Amino acid sequence: MSVVLDPVHAPAHDADHAHDHPHGWRRWLFSTNHKDIGTMYLVFALSMLFVGGLLAMGIRAELFDPGIQFLNPQMFLSFSTMHGLIMIFMAVMPALTGLANWMIPLQIGAPDMAFPRMNNLSFWLLIPAAILGVSAFFVPGGAPDVGWTLYAPLTVQQGMSMDLTIFAVHILGASSIMGSINIIVTILNMRAPGMTLMKMPMFTWTWLITAYLLIAIMPVLAGAVTMTLTDRHFGTNFFNTAGGGDPVLYQHLFWFMGHPEVYVLILPSFGVMSTVVPTFSRKPLFGYSSMVYATASIAILSFIVWAHHMFTAGMPTFGQLFFMYATMLIAVPTGVKVFNWVATMWRGALSFETPMLFAIGFIVVFLIGGFTGLVLAMVPIDTAVHNTYYVVAHFHYTMVAGSLFAIFMAVYYWGPKWSGVMYDERAGQIHFWLSMIGFNLTFFPQFFLGLGGMVRRYADYPLQFTDFNQLSSIGAFIFGLAQVYFLFAVVLPMLRHQGVKAPQRPWDGAEGLEWEVPSPPPFHTFETPPRLNEAATRVLHD
Repeated sequence: MSVVLDPVHAPAHDADHAHDHPHGWRRWLFSTNHKDIGTMYLVFALSMLFVGGLLAMGIRAELFDPGIQFLNPQMFLSFSTMHGLIMIFMAVMPALTGLANWMIPLQIGAPDMAFPRMNNLSFWLLIPAAILGVSAFFVPGGAPDVGWTLYAPLTVQQGMSMDLTIFAVHILGASSIMGSINIIVTILNMRAPGMTLMKMPMFTWTWLITAYLLIAIMPVLAGAVTMTLTDRHFGTNFFNTAGGGDPVLYQHLFWFMGHPEVYVLILPSFGVMSTVVPTFSRKPLFGYSSMVYATASIAILSFIVWAHHMFTAGMPTFGQLFFMYATMLIAVPTGVKVFNWVATMWRGALSFETPMLFAIGFIVVFLIGGFTGLVLAMVPIDTAVHNTYYVVAHFHYTMVAGSLFAIFMAVYYWGPKWSGVMYDERAGQIHFWLSMIGFNLTFFPQFFLGLGGMVRRYADYPLQFTDFNQLSSIGAFIFGLAQVYFLFAVVLPMLRHQGVKAPQRPWDGAEGLEWEVPSPPPFHTFETPPRLNEAATRVLHD
């Protein structure tokens, strides 16, 4: 990390203001404090993780044996659709936004986010969106059964639950855009004196780039689902071939949003990795500048690879070649990041607390996801395994490793700072190993299912796929139980402030402004901004 701080010259601020905050339900409903809003984002995300997880358990229970066991085909498809939508838009994205709310002002020495009231609104929009999304199961016709991509023309033929889902997506998009504007303005305008852009922590850098991505892509998704809505109710023919429309247009719009969205979920996770690995290696991050440029390169390239999801949609050969090569090119900056993390660990004084275990697990699992993505970039192979469980396995190896493991890593790493108490290290390690074993047991067999030709989103399958499906279902239940264990053994004790009191700097190698305030931080921090000298070797105060 670029900024090295001297705690002797960086006393914690404003501990005497801790009594100024409101109490009771008003504190949370009307909160404009970035720490409280960050906490609410994280709690909301955890609750939706379990909702989406329950749907996943239903999917895997149904697929344990051939034949129809618990879910009819329509309900199975509804579970698949809502599992994807809930996990991406209501669990992972809010969790990463919660981390941004908590950590960015602390990392850059800002007193709060730039627009605190808009910050409050961006969180509370999630509640009606979640209600609309989940209530889709309880309206006539049941939840949408079109897949999480919401492809037309299937969406045009759905019941009223489709309208609820469209409105939910709109509200979630508005929340993301407001949160992104807040993050960008905060980072660009409210950094501590002396903190230039190239001295910012990598987590802050990755979120700055992610916020620009979100502002660019969420209106595209809003446009696509609005066109779906007008096709459904107002007689337009955007996606209706009988009226001159084209359903492939929806695919272009969706994936123009959808592929950068993958990096919206991964780039902040890269920032967490670039924070945790140097801390537990007791070394500065290898290649800080190259990490910044690699992050920006990934974001830019993510806009020109979207149609690799559409190789079977009738694309001309020139288009297939362009998107194949562009997809392979995006592996280069991603490889730079992985190389830098490994180089940071090389000859470091490593220790293996839970955050570091998740970091190493992240690298191993994410590499599998990345390499299988390169395989899918090859047009002939993608054509053969398109829409099979190979794609499902690849997607989860990138998303669960690329996002969920990083979120767990962040909770273990920064949790003592947030709550003021240390988590139980043994509980953390149990959670890691259960998650790692359960995850790989769930999704690695799915590569073989996909290569064998098993198509996704089917509630039934031939007998020859039984063994791999049973392994996958057993792994899924292990992984699900691991998260229940995480809730009771790690999260609830933190929320109740049960445990050994955390020191101000619980990790030996930790660097950054967030470690210059007490654990937990006072309600108001950095009311007087810290000032970094030119060499960025110590923090001074005006």
